[in-house]
Amino acid sequence: MTQIRIATFNLENFDETLPTDHPSLADRIELMRPQITRLRADIVCFQEVHGQERPAQPRELIALKELLVGTNLDGAPLVSTKAADEAVFRLRNLVIATHLPVIKHQQLKNDLVAEPRYQRLTAQPPDAAPVPIIIERPILHAQIDIDHAAPGRLLHVITVHLKSKIPSDIPGQVADPDKGIWHTADGWAEGSFLSSMKRMSQALEVRRLVDQILNDDPDARIIVAGDFNAEPEEVPVLAICGNVEDTNNGELATRVLVPIERTIPGEARYTLFHHGRGQMIDHMLVTRNLLAHYRGSEIHNEILHDDSIAFATDTKYPESDHAPVVATFDFD
Repeated sequence: MTQIRIATFNLENFDETLPTDHPSLADRIELMRPQITRLRADIVCFQEVHGQERPAQPRELIALKELLVGTNLDGAPLVSTKAADEAVFRLRNLVIATHLPVIKHQQLKNDLVAEPRYQRLTAQPPDAAPVPIIIERPILHAQIDIDHAAPGRLLHVITVHLKSKIPSDIPGQVADPDKGIWHTADGWAEGSFLSSMKRMSQALEVRRLVDQILNDDPDARIIVAGDFNAEPEEVPVLAICGNVEDTNNGELATRVLVPIERTIPGEARYTLFHHGRGQMIDHMLVTRNLLAHYRGSEIHNEILHDDSIAFATDTKYPESDHAPVVATFDFD
């Protein structure tokens, strides 16, 4: 294969619905299937894909398969995060969809970074000792053969969904979970701190995985793609990039990951619209050896609505509140 297109897209709680629900899954597919078609992607990293159940069958990605019908990824094998029983998770799976051969894949959660422990200050009653800080979302890593003509040309694709900035629950501090009302400001602050701890724990595990791959093969070609819930200048993104400006070590230059969004004009560089401002929180970071093959990126954000306004409900906006990002590489 000479040219491949690789995309990342947070589908936002993509699931089946009850007959009385609006929007229905059919409503969402009607709007979102053209987005998948437009990507023309050979590899797509999806986030927030829910699993569905059928009697006497393991939970699987029925809704996503329906979304892909009629696109170039119709019937494509799906590599997904999975629970201990080998069924996909009920909520927020990471999925890599591609017709290209997936040689090997794995998911990681606290495999390269120990589970953090922390003694909460505002919990009611207070913690008597540090408690585990649960990381809800694994990392998904696949090795994909990108060239049938020359087997063995592997691309490491790592997809992530880092913890959001929504504060983590503190016992006795949340007055109304549905409305996000907190009893105290310091409780809200500590909940935000816990979320940042989770986000950074995931980012560190991604960076350690990248370095592990490069230790085994210094010429490995790696892409980290997904919803980082962090903008380019924030620490989780910088931690995964490993810029020389941050490490102050020029010998690590070949291990730097480069955000391909830098080639998008600044005024169009956003994947989420919040409080009247575009935010770039969905990223694709690549090893420098991929830049020789990089031909350009697109962010399909023309229809994004402001997800923070009062009437921005799923009924009025059934599509995702994230924009997909797609990059083209030429391996001729």
